[in-house]
Amino acid sequence: MLTTSFHDEPAHMAALYTQFKQRVQEPPPELARPLYIANQCCGWATHAACDALRQLAHVRVETDALRIGAGLSVGPELNGLLAHVAQTLREADCLRGWRDELMDVIGPEGCLGIIERAAMRPLGLLTRAVHLNAWTPDGRLWVARRALSKSTDPGMWDTLVGGLVSTEEDLEQGLLRECAEEAGLAPASLTTRTPLRTILRVQRRLPEGYQVEDLLTSTCVLPVGTQPANQDGEVMEIAQITVADAVRQIADGEFTVEAALVILEDVTQRRAHGEI
Repeated sequence: MLTTSFHDEPAHMAALYTQFKQRVQEPPPELARPLYIANQCCGWATHAACDALRQLAHVRVETDALRIGAGLSVGPELNGLLAHVAQTLREADCLRGWRDELMDVIGPEGCLGIIERAAMRPLGLLTRAVHLNAWTPDGRLWVARRALSKSTDPGMWDTLVGGLVSTEEDLEQGLLRECAEEAGLAPASLTTRTPLRTILRVQRRLPEGYQVEDLLTSTCVLPVGTQPANQDGEVMEIAQITVADAVRQIADGEFTVEAALVILEDVTQRRAHGEI
């Protein structure tokens, strides 16, 4: 929890944003090794993950690196190996749950393959999170409280819509899917939405590994009479709050770190353009 009291004045908001940004600019976990997949450096594998994988074929655990599929090309064989890697990590109790959801493994030269979502953090692989910061016509924020069943940040306040982009989705498709699932919003309600833009790259140590995540946001004003409604059971409450209340609750630690960054950045941008 941040103990300093902030209101919604620009200087106070800037200081609050800086504090949250510093919390998501951390080095990799202790003893983590750079991860190479098909000879491309694309992550940071935890010490536990390296130990679990050292007996697999096409996997080499070196003093300063974990190498997976060094002699393989992008394609079905590498994807099969990545599936085996994820299953091995599961059996070694290195994963936090199992999602049955595939995500792209992204390297410097593009997508290398696909892997189970739960394996992303133990391997420190890059994810992409898309958020919709939604407003009412009279300048209040729509926000959502995460369900208590969520594996991360249960019961905390969040942006109205936020989630990770899955494999075979582009960023826009991922956001529209999340809008439908988390808030019941059809594209017709999103005609004023701004293009997605990247705020920053989150790099944060977590109990299960290393979060390396591009944080993207879009903002819009929902039409009068729109009532968002959760569809997938991942949200326990949706509410409207003032900017002042949002900043106070962020300072009190009631919002997820990612949502805090998205909201503070959006409020700052909208104020600079005279929209608040």
